[in-house]
Amino acid sequence: MTTVRIWFTKTGEASYISLLDLQRVMQRSIKRSGIPVWYTMGFNPHIYMTFANPLPLGQESLVESVDVKTELEKVPLEDWRQALDRVMPLGIKVTRVTLPKYKAEKICFARYQLRMPLSAQASVDAYNQLESAVIQKKTKRGHKEIDLKQALPRIETEQKENELQAELLLTAGEGNNLNPSLWLNFMQEHCGLNPTDVSVLRTALLLEDQTDFR
Repeated sequence: MTTVRIWFTKTGEASYISLLDLQRVMQRSIKRSGIPVWYTMGFNPHIYMTFANPLPLGQESLVESVDVKTELEKVPLEDWRQALDRVMPLGIKVTRVTLPKYKAEKICFARYQLRMPLSAQASVDAYNQLESAVIQKKTKRGHKEIDLKQALPRIETEQKENELQAELLLTAGEGNNLNPSLWLNFMQEHCGLNPTDVSVLRTALLLEDQTDFR
């Protein structure tokens, strides 16, 4: 059995597809593509799929991935990419198909690009002046208090044309996942920033040494 990793973008309207609906989209697209993937056994067989660090609604990504299995010993990776990309809905583009080098559990960080209006600079300045930024993060065991300043001591912005851009590097993975939505919620409550004015794009998934997850 061979594991294959399908890499895809999730942008525009596709960023509002929930994980459950994304699973359905992938199941349907894989079936339409005709690629020979492995199905689980049992009463209700379905395509084996594992998503790496899925995003919340409304956030875009250039580096989403899903693992599938096949009984093929030699997989025509580029043929698979083309076959899948032809049947994907708007906003989901298959960028590559690879044989995975690392398991998803090895993901430790994620890099995000934020885009916001020029008027958001006042809110960012207010955050930068704070000594602490404590939030309640929901966990499987309840809620955990986190100081965002430990992960994001300062937000540096850059003006490009008529907007501000910022880059965030946050911990990721099941053990310690920090999502930009936590920062945005804090900014709304304490610094007057409207989250709907900010677009979030994930640009990289990284290992512990901050090299690319592959």
